[in-house]
Amino acid sequence: MQVPVRELKANLSKYLRLVQSGRRVVVTSHNTAKASIAPIFQSGQAGVDALLRSGALIWNGKKPKGGKLRPRIAGKSAAERVLEDRR
Repeated sequence: MQVPVRELKANLSKYLRLVQSGRRVVVTSHNTAKASIAPIFQSGQAGVDALLRSGALIWNGKKPKGGKLRPRIAGKSAAERVLEDRR
């Protein structure tokens, strides 16, 4: 949804309600997009908490450890490819 600055200023509460309901508002000036107002979504912590309570997820509260095996990339490394491009 696009709205001119003047309209946004006159009806700010209306547009904030639209943003809170999940809509994105693009603010325009002289038919050129100048800004965007988007809703802030929660990080999903409630969903994680529900999974922990149900037992579907187990976490000891510590930082997860990385994998034991490093991935193998076939072919040349990124550094080798960059050096080739510079030549």
